[in-house]
Amino acid sequence: MEDGFPVRAELPGTVAAVLVTAGSEVEAGATLVLLDSMKMEIPVLAPRAGHVRRVVVGPGDRLQQGDLVAVLDPALT
Repeated sequence: MEDGFPVRAELPGTVAAVLVTAGSEVEAGATLVLLDSMKMEIPVLAPRAGHVRRVVVGPGDRLQQGDLVAVLDPALT
């Protein structure tokens, strides 16, 4: 099992842009990646605040629904 919190694509599409890098601090709802899907830009959002442990996609990658996009470490409170 993957350590951290996996963020997965909700729809199939092609990665248009990656907006974060490993080590980035993100708030809940922040856009991590933009997907092109059926001529629309679909944001992949952080479901919780934390630090990006790793991003596993790059521009041009084709994703299916449920594919891993990034892994977050939870924010320390």
